[in-house]
Amino acid sequence: MSRNLRASLLLTAALLPFSLWLPSAQGQVQTPQAMQLTGDYATTHDPSIGREGNSYYVYATTMNADEGQFPIRCSNDLLAWKLCGHIFDKIPAWIHEASPTTKELWAPDISFFQGKYHLYYAYSAFGVNTSGIALLTNTTLDPKSPKYHWNDEGLVLKSTLADDFNAIDPNIVLDEHGKPWLSFGSFWSGIKMRRIDPATGKPSTADPNIYSLATRAKPEHPEPAKPGLPPDWQAVEAPFAVHHGDYYYLFVSWDLCCRGTNSSYRTMVGRSRNVTGPYVDEDGKPMLQGGGTQLLLPNSRWIGPGGESVLQRPEGDIIVFHAYDAITGKPALQISTLTWDGGWPHAALGTTGESK
Repeated sequence: MSRNLRASLLLTAALLPFSLWLPSAQGQVQTPQAMQLTGDYATTHDPSIGREGNSYYVYATTMNADEGQFPIRCSNDLLAWKLCGHIFDKIPAWIHEASPTTKELWAPDISFFQGKYHLYYAYSAFGVNTSGIALLTNTTLDPKSPKYHWNDEGLVLKSTLADDFNAIDPNIVLDEHGKPWLSFGSFWSGIKMRRIDPATGKPSTADPNIYSLATRAKPEHPEPAKPGLPPDWQAVEAPFAVHHGDYYYLFVSWDLCCRGTNSSYRTMVGRSRNVTGPYVDEDGKPMLQGGGTQLLLPNSRWIGPGGESVLQRPEGDIIVFHAYDAITGKPALQISTLTWDGGWPHAALGTTGESK
């Protein structure tokens, strides 16, 4: 093989993942592409992806508390991933005091505003709504930087037994004016939103409203709730909102996570002209009435795709999420290009890889 040919092939291989985002010369709609990942992508749950420079960082729900809270995975090309640390060695003392039954921290969400990175996350116990959302801030995502330090900003908001919502699964979206809004929720009355003070990262005192964004429709003959759990028909969670074009898009996960090969998660989406809604699906059905357009469904290799987050980039948008190995039932990181056609997003679930 000639040196020029070898160099050309290497360059082509290096640019392949980025070529997936390039528009066709004929203006054809691009088909979403699932990426084939290598390295430490297995056992990733509820991923949130951030970017600083040419480096990507995925933060995920704690799966093994003995390895630290919130494992971090790093990549320079979105394909090859390696574990590069964790955020907490152990759960902060103030969370233990507020929620003694919390064993792992959940659903981190990374965002950037007011000149620093904000990592919102949840604490709770499975199946209850005595939950809270907390905040960390940092000026860099690079663990090797001398400036790298996560500042514990404490509690953002919480829910109690008296509330009809569950304060977990946080996500920040910036509106058209660059102002942050926090969506959150799981089961109960569904997905909520609060306006955030950009200076503090906490709920705005100028707008105390809790906005309702999405819920599931109650079936005519619902199955009774399992002991100690909310009823399955309420299953909507993991909100993630983005501003694209003339609309805000709200991605959510329907049905049940965390049940191995019995997991039934699927990813749905709706859109709105306003960040606080009302969000409707492609058929015009409001998400507050159980509406939602299907974005990701299971296949023969991976089931339960959900826990999604979106990274908007000049090169093209991507969506990261988890899905469960159809054989072992263990979760793994999934990444797809996110394409847009007719005002709606499209994504793909791969058919390769494994999670042992």
